[in-house]
Amino acid sequence: MRTAFYISDGTAITSEVFGHATLSLFPTEFNHRTIPFVETPEKALEIKRIIDQTAAKSGERPLVFFTFVNHKLSEIISSSDAVCYDFLSVFSERIKHELKLEPVPKVHRTHSMHEKSYDYRIDAVNYALANDDGANVKDYEKADIILVGVSRDGKTPTSLYLALQYGIKAANYPMTEDDLESGSYPRCLLPYKHKLFGLTISPERLSAIREERMANSRYASIRQCRMEVMEVERLFKKNKTPFLNSTSFSIEEISAKIISEAGLERRKY
Repeated sequence: MRTAFYISDGTAITSEVFGHATLSLFPTEFNHRTIPFVETPEKALEIKRIIDQTAAKSGERPLVFFTFVNHKLSEIISSSDAVCYDFLSVFSERIKHELKLEPVPKVHRTHSMHEKSYDYRIDAVNYALANDDGANVKDYEKADIILVGVSRDGKTPTSLYLALQYGIKAANYPMTEDDLESGSYPRCLLPYKHKLFGLTISPERLSAIREERMANSRYASIRQCRMEVMEVERLFKKNKTPFLNSTSFSIEEISAKIISEAGLERRKY
């Protein structure tokens, strides 16, 4: 199996994102290796040896995706027995000509701690934890969004991802069987209907998830799951609540779709 390296003088998140996105276009498997904080020539030479050893052992030149501020480090990695892709240099040169400005290299520039956005994210994570699973309904006025849906459909991880990545204060409320039988939202949600966003899921997937938590229970039965999904989707449509079926999407995709459809502000930069 061919190896793909993602290397950087910082966290290597940028290299990973660009590299994974590019390789995902090709129908083959890769051995992925991420190496962050390559900040000195000595470290770069060490990584070069690893790359060369990988090429010699496999008989195939590894693919190397890297982002460096220091050109000396770039040159060392580029001299390895690999196919190298330097994303920053390629795009920064084009942007430099367009903006008529020289770039100002700064180590750890892409993921530095911006004080304001950092504070937003910490506050949002604390809010998501305090307002998870309907545990606290008194602070919904502070919510940017309130995720609603049946139990175990992905509300909690989505709330936390929105908070951690984008500084969005997301509460979440599980619709119980009593709520669904009433055919309306519980009283605590009514003043905030404009903040509600529904999550739904296929009954089969929901049943499988619940089986891991409470095997052979009514709660996990496919019949119960079908009933709950049908009723909650009916409730969303009746109240014109935007909703998303999360079955085939990752947390990242679910979050991006919610942000787009709800018009939420990303507090990341």
